[in-house]
Amino acid sequence: MTGRDWSIQEIARLAGTTSRTLRHYDDIGLLAPTRIAHNGYRHYDESALVRLQRILLLRELGLGLPQIAEVLRSASQETTEASALETHLALLREEQNRLARQIASVETTITALRGGEQLMAENMFDGFDHTQYKDEVEQRWGRKAYADGDRWWRSMTDAERADWQQRVSDLGRDWIAAAESGVDPASAAAQEVARRHVEWLTGVPGTPASVPGGDVKAYVIGLGEMYVADPRFGANYATSRGGTHGAEFVRDALRVYADAHL
Repeated sequence: MTGRDWSIQEIARLAGTTSRTLRHYDDIGLLAPTRIAHNGYRHYDESALVRLQRILLLRELGLGLPQIAEVLRSASQETTEASALETHLALLREEQNRLARQIASVETTITALRGGEQLMAENMFDGFDHTQYKDEVEQRWGRKAYADGDRWWRSMTDAERADWQQRVSDLGRDWIAAAESGVDPASAAAQEVARRHVEWLTGVPGTPASVPGGDVKAYVIGLGEMYVADPRFGANYATSRGGTHGAEFVRDALRVYADAHL
């Protein structure tokens, strides 16, 4: 590797992140700068860039910052950065293959529609797997809940799905920021995120929150408890303190909101 390094502003721009995020990574011991210049600016060398790439890849795979720190910390001394990245690469290629299959299936459908050809159902959904939680949803809330939600999801345009997913991402980010800031779950800031969260829940067809006369309060409180109990959901609210701190913050804020407004 060369002796070159890059300023925090350059790295933020190249990595599509922010200087604030990089400083946060330093604060929690996830990514330290290689050196601090005389003007106080952080600089990063090639080794730091490789570590940042691994952090961003792990985030894309859905891991929270505490889990990422553990993955990086538990890597054996014999594991080189290159071999660790090879594991990431294998996962990325699996995702690339899934997306390629989705693209091909959509292209096939477009060609068939434009040419007046018969659609082949077995080819139309290759690479799609939005039904992976079907059994769990039906067990928790009944078959109608899954059917309504499935019908709603299929009726959305790509742009609508992207907007919905961005909304979910924004909620997760703002929950983590509130939990990290140390504010009380009953504070105005936390309660505003709770309000948005409940508003989002009531917009998903098939859930008890969307059914007129449904027990929205019990549903919201129950989800908060599930966020803490189920690590799959708790990971969405993981904070630098680790454990279930973030999920507990969300649970407590949702309970305060439910008691006051639902």
